[in-house]
Amino acid sequence: MATSRKTIVQSAPKVTERTEIAKKEYLAGVAAFERGQYRDSVQRLEKASALVERNSSFGGKVLIWLVTAYEAAGQTAEAIALCEQIKQHPDVETSKQGKRLLYIMQAPQLKRPTEWLTQIPDLAAIPDNTSQTRLSSTNLPRTAPKPPPKTEPIDLSQVNTKDNQFIWVSLLIIGLTIGLFFWGNS
Repeated sequence: MATSRKTIVQSAPKVTERTEIAKKEYLAGVAAFERGQYRDSVQRLEKASALVERNSSFGGKVLIWLVTAYEAAGQTAEAIALCEQIKQHPDVETSKQGKRLLYIMQAPQLKRPTEWLTQIPDLAAIPDNTSQTRLSSTNLPRTAPKPPPKTEPIDLSQVNTKDNQFIWVSLLIIGLTIGLFFWGNS
């Protein structure tokens, strides 16, 4: 009985050590994904998946991120196969997310009209002759910078500063409108 207890105590630090390594790999994989480094993300999330208990809630998170990384890296077949496994996951949220992702990945691709697309020219066909394509600053004519346009100062003696009774007329019209509204509703 003492040897089995000793074995459990000795294996406990290894489990927590594996979990810590898995968390570090998971966080590194998510960070790589967010930077657009999808292949690196796949590698790190695969390591995390191998170290973590896959049926746990955290294991489900790792698997969902791994599916997303697979899809982003162009490994659609692996992503779909993993989603099929995740559908059976014991964690309800993970199972739901797996089903949703699988539904999205298996949805038919819509055809887009060619006029909606912008064609990007192939720049590989352009020769790498920098002497012809580079503009030298010595070849350009030098011109003096244009001064900003001058604005004329405003003559305040020409500005009408007299009270034109606009505010009082506006308030009178508003008051009459409100009065007629209440008189008509009573």
